[in-house]
Amino acid sequence: MAKKGSQLSQLKAALSKAGVTGSQQQNGKKRKRPAGAQEKDKAKRAAKLEEIHKRLNPFDVKVTKLKHDVGGRKVKGVSGKPAQSRQAGLEQRKKTLLKEYEDKGRAGGILDRRFGENDPSMSLEDRMLERFTRERQRSSKGVAFNLEDEDELTHYGQSLSKFDDFDGAGSKMDEDSEEEEPNQIDGDVVRKTHFKGFSDDEEGEENQPDRVKSKAEVMAEVIAKSKTYKLQHQMEREEEDNVRHELDQQFDDLRALLYSAPKPAADDDSSTPPSKPTLMDTDIVPQDGNYDQRVRELAFESRAKPKDRMKTEEEVARAEKEALEKAERARRKRMLGLEKSDSEDENGRSKKRRRKDRGGDDLDDDFALDEDDPWEGIGAGLEEQQATMEPDEDEDDEEEDSGDEGGSGSEEEDSESDIESGEHENLTSAPKPSKGKSKAPDKELPFTFPCPSTHEELLDILEHVDDKDIPTVIHRIRSLFHTSLAPQNKFKLQTLAAVLIDHILYVSNEGNFSLVSALVPHLFALTRAYPVQTAQHFVAKITLMHKNLRRGLSRGALDVNSKTWPGLSELALLRIIGTAWPTSDLNHAVISPTRVLISAYLGLARVRSATDIASGLFLCSLVLQYETLSKRFVPEAVNFAINCVLHLAPHGYSSISEIPGSFPVPDFPSNFALKKALKKELPKADLAALLVDSNSVEAKSQLLLITVDLLSRFAEMYKPLDGFIELYQPILDILLRIRELHPRIGTAVDMLSRLLKFAKAERKPLLLQAHKPIPIPTYVPKFEMSKSSYLRNQDPDKERNEAAKLRAQYKQERKGAIRELRKDARFLAGVEQERQREKDRAYGERMQKVVGEIQTERAEEKAMEREKAKQKKRAGRK
Repeated sequence: MAKKGSQLSQLKAALSKAGVTGSQQQNGKKRKRPAGAQEKDKAKRAAKLEEIHKRLNPFDVKVTKLKHDVGGRKVKGVSGKPAQSRQAGLEQRKKTLLKEYEDKGRAGGILDRRFGENDPSMSLEDRMLERFTRERQRSSKGVAFNLEDEDELTHYGQSLSKFDDFDGAGSKMDEDSEEEEPNQIDGDVVRKTHFKGFSDDEEGEENQPDRVKSKAEVMAEVIAKSKTYKLQHQMEREEEDNVRHELDQQFDDLRALLYSAPKPAADDDSSTPPSKPTLMDTDIVPQDGNYDQRVRELAFESRAKPKDRMKTEEEVARAEKEALEKAERARRKRMLGLEKSDSEDENGRSKKRRRKDRGGDDLDDDFALDEDDPWEGIGAGLEEQQATMEPDEDEDDEEEDSGDEGGSGSEEEDSESDIESGEHENLTSAPKPSKGKSKAPDKELPFTFPCPSTHEELLDILEHVDDKDIPTVIHRIRSLFHTSLAPQNKFKLQTLAAVLIDHILYVSNEGNFSLVSALVPHLFALTRAYPVQTAQHFVAKITLMHKNLRRGLSRGALDVNSKTWPGLSELALLRIIGTAWPTSDLNHAVISPTRVLISAYLGLARVRSATDIASGLFLCSLVLQYETLSKRFVPEAVNFAINCVLHLAPHGYSSISEIPGSFPVPDFPSNFALKKALKKELPKADLAALLVDSNSVEAKSQLLLITVDLLSRFAEMYKPLDGFIELYQPILDILLRIRELHPRIGTAVDMLSRLLKFAKAERKPLLLQAHKPIPIPTYVPKFEMSKSSYLRNQDPDKERNEAAKLRAQYKQERKGAIRELRKDARFLAGVEQERQREKDRAYGERMQKVVGEIQTERAEEKAMEREKAKQKKRAGRK
C-alpha cells in the first residue's frame, strides 16, 4: 500500500515516530547521566536518521529484477547501493588518483621524514618528546658500559673498589712450590674468574644454555684464528724453504742426469780439434759449484727462437705462384744456356742454394738443389703434395654465374621430334683419344701454363705431357690462377671445372682409370669452391645422356645398333657425381636427375648381350652407393639383378609362368646362359674388359657372381622394409636352384634364408581385438540447483569449457577495466573543471574588485568635477 502525503509530511511522521523530534518529557529535576551515555545517544540518533533516509529515498537502493525468481533463494548482487559505491569510489580516487595527478608535474622537493610529522593526531609537544626519546636510544645503542652513569660499577654484584688489593686472592709464584706466596694469582682463580665468570661448579656451566657471544668475544676469536692461519702459513713456507734448500744441494746431481753427454771414444780421430766447452758438458763443471755463477751462465745461454707465423691462404697462394714463376724463369734460362753465367762464380764452381727454413705452413714445394745435380728434384714437392692432396679448398662467391661453360654441352631444350630423330651425341666434342703421345725426350715439364677455356685448349697444353704429369699440370694451373690473386681468376677456374669434366670423360674412354683417379681430387676441389656453376656443368651432361637414351629407345630397344646402355665415360661420370655430391638429400639439383636417369636405364633399356648386363650391373652398384645412407627402395635395381641371374645361370625354367614371383622378365629366355658349373677361383672383374667383351665363359661367371653379391647387399640394406618377404622370397627360390654352381652362391642363399626367417618371425599378422571393446564415453547430465543451467553454454569437453570460461572472465575483466578507466577519466575531468572554475572565480573576483575600485575612483572623480562645477557657478554669480 502506497504511503499518503508528500515526502515532507512522510519525513516529519517518520522522525516523530522514531522519537527524533517532538517534546521530550522531563520528570522533575534533571538526573545525572553516566559517562558515555551521550555518545551512545548520538550514535543511536544517527542510525535512526540513516535508516529513515534510506527508507524515504528510493534512489539510494538499486534492485535488479530477476527473470526467474525462486522463493526462498538468496541471490548475490540483486540489490545494490549505487550512491554509496559511487561515493566510495570517489573517495578512493581522491586518495590515490588525485594525489598522483597533483604530483605529476613535480620536479623535486624535500620529503620530511621526521617522526610524527605526517601524523595529524599528534600534538607538537608529543612529537618533540618522542623525537628526544628516540635520539637518546640511538646514542646509547651498542655501548656496553656507560662510564657517566651515576651508579657505581660492579663486578658480579660487588664494587670494583673492593678488588684493588689482591691479598688473600689465592695467588702464588710457582705452581710446583707447596707454600703459597703473596701477590701471585692462583691458576685455578685465573681459570675460573678471568673471562670465565665466577662459577664454582664447572658441571653447572656445561649444563647452562648457550649464551650469545659479545662483540669482544667474537673479535677475540677472529684474532686467534688469524694468528693460527699465519702460523700455519709460516710453517708451510719454512717447509718449502727446506725442500728448496735440499734441491739446491742436489743441483749438481740433477744437472748430471739431465745434461749428461756421451764421452768420446778412445779410437776417435785425434786430428779432430776439441770442441768448445759448453754448459752441457758435465765433465767440466766444477763439483764444488757456485749457484749464482751457474744461474748467470743459464741466463746468457742461447734461447730458442719462435718459428714464422702461419701464412694466410692468400699468402700461401701468392708464394706458390711466385715459386712456380721463378722456377719457369730458371728453366727458360737453362734452356737458353744462360744458367752458367748466372750460377757460377769466378772459380767456376756452382753456387749452392740452401733450402730455407721450413715454417709451420711449409708446402714442401721449394726447390732443394742437390750438389751433384743442381736441377734434380724441381717440383718434387708439388708432386708429393698432389699425391696426398685432398679436396679441401674452400672458395666463396657461390651465387655468381660463370663466364664460360667450356664445352659443358648445350642447355637448350629440343623438341620431341628432334630428340627422336637425332643422332647419338658424345659427351665431349674433342677427337677420339690417341693410344700414345709424342713427347719430346729431353723436354722438361714447364712450371707455368695458361688457363684453358675449352677442352681443345687443354689438349693442346697436354699434347707433349705424360699422363703421370697431367695432375701436376692441373695443380700448377690452379695455383697460378688462384682466386685470391686476381678477380677474373674466379671465372677462369669455373670454366676449368667444365674443362676437367670433359677431359675426365675423354680419358675414361681409354679405360685409363688411374689418370681419372688422379684428376678427380682437382675436380672435387673446384666443385666445393663453385658448387652452383659446377652443378650446371654436371646437369648439362646428365641432360645429354637422357637425350641419347630417348634417341636409342626411339630406334628400338632391341636394336643392336641403338645405344641404350651407358658406356665407360657415362659410367665414370655417374660414379664421380655420386662421390662429389651428397646422395642422401631428399631433393638435389644434381643427384635427383641422376637417380632418375639410372632408374630409366635399368627399367627401360633391354638386355641384348652380356655387355649390356655388365653396364647394368655397374648401374646397380651405383644405386647401392647412392642409397647407402638414405636406404631408398629402388625396385628397378633389384629387378634387373634377378633378371641377370635368369640370363646367366642354368636355372632350368622353360617359361615365364614357371618363374616364382611377379617381377617383370621382358627378355626371357636368353641364349647366352652358362652351361656348366663355375670355377672356384676366378680373377677380379675388370669393368673396361667386360664392357668390351663379355661373351667368354669367364666373363659371364664373373658377372653372375657380381649379381649374387649385389642381391646379398641389397637384401642387407632393404631388410627393414615391410615387404621384404614378398620381395626376396622369389629371389631365394631362384637362387636355391643354382646354389651348387659356386660356394659364394651358397653363402648368399644361407644369408637370405636367415634374413627371411627373422623377417617372418618379426612379422605379426593382423588380428581382431583381443581385449574388451572400449565403450563410447557417456556424460552424466549435470544438475545445478542454484540456478538454471540450460541458459549457460556448457561444453562436454573440459579443456574447451575451461578455455571458454577463461575467455569470458577475460572479457568481463576487460569491460571492468574499461569502466574504471572511464570513471578515472571523468573524475580527472571533473577535477580539471573544478580547478578551471576556481581559476575563473578568482579571476572574476579580481576583475570585480578592480572594476569596483575603478568605479569608485571614477565616482569620486565625477563628484569632484561636480563640486568644482558648482564652485565655478558660485564664483560667477558673485
